[in-house]
Amino acid sequence: MERILCNSVYGDASILPDSTLGRYDSQVRHEGRDWPAHAHTMIGARRLSHLRSCVEQILNDGVPGDVIEAGVWRGGASIMMRAVLAAYGVDDRTVWVADSFAGLPPPNPGKYPADTGIHLEGYPELAIPLDVVKANFRVHGLLDDRVRFVKGLFADTLAHVPAREFALIRLDGDLYESTMDALDALYPRLAHGGFAVIDDFGAVPACRTAVSDYRGRHGIDEPIEEIDWTGAYWRKR
Repeated sequence: MERILCNSVYGDASILPDSTLGRYDSQVRHEGRDWPAHAHTMIGARRLSHLRSCVEQILNDGVPGDVIEAGVWRGGASIMMRAVLAAYGVDDRTVWVADSFAGLPPPNPGKYPADTGIHLEGYPELAIPLDVVKANFRVHGLLDDRVRFVKGLFADTLAHVPAREFALIRLDGDLYESTMDALDALYPRLAHGGFAVIDDFGAVPACRTAVSDYRGRHGIDEPIEEIDWTGAYWRKR
């Protein structure tokens, strides 16, 4: 499943508008440093494998709650979480799939100075419609009533997700604003022993600043562990 979601099997070209455009590089794909033309995730094999192990850990340890991804692109990481639950025969946890399904919003530097100059809203490659994400779940045989979609900006939707508790939250919002909105809405419901996984911690300083500000404000001192060149996580005590 990991190789299929990353499409390291057929090796589709990168659509990232830089030196990787139009070619496939197995190491770049493994590290999650490109935007694949057809693969269902861009996070790379290491982050995907780590996510799988986190879901397996919460099952082994009996950590209560659902799992949620905020910022899903084509849905690959959420598909992986549903695949793990399906493989273990788990039918009492929901995978929440939250996104605008219309790309990233423009930055609001007046309110969030850390987002100054981050203009990802201009990339149509990042605006994946909900129907496409659902189709990606369906092609893997994983679109069922254990998957629920949350459409809209994080500030408008995440606080209203009708889940009492989460065992894992995975945040991939890039911006300070999106990261902070997701932490504010979801982290208070993260169960003890649950995982907070941050995709853009290493690559996007604004995201890292949001995480630092939130942790400082709430006295969170669990050590942040590195997954790869950009992904990071900690486990809530």
